[in-house]
Amino acid sequence: MESEVLVVDDSAAIRKILQRVLRQTGMSIGTIHEAGDGQEALETLRRRRIDLVLSDINMPKMDGLQLLASLRASPDWRGIPVVMITTEGGEAKVAEAVKLGASGYVRKPFTADQIKEKLTGFLEAGLP
Repeated sequence: MESEVLVVDDSAAIRKILQRVLRQTGMSIGTIHEAGDGQEALETLRRRRIDLVLSDINMPKMDGLQLLASLRASPDWRGIPVVMITTEGGEAKVAEAVKLGASGYVRKPFTADQIKEKLTGFLEAGLP
């Protein structure tokens, strides 16, 4: 079964790069949904079944940490793996994300191999 993925980043360019990288992993991914901030992500989650969220930390309106806290507080969404994608150099934001229940994190810039390594086990795929 193909997994539904939600990519959350305020940069449209980063969302497109992540889509391309996800396709390059060879994992069994169906539709890749996009959101420009945490509020848009929550709207998407209300309308669709999502199996995995990749979210930037720093975004306007609702940042990735606020989104993660909302997901973990909801019985419907608390089990969805959330991988944080960040440029944060400081460990404080990453530590906060882990404390809130992030499934992992990847620092920008990233490679397809790094994304695949973080996602292995979260998604069922035809991995070698």
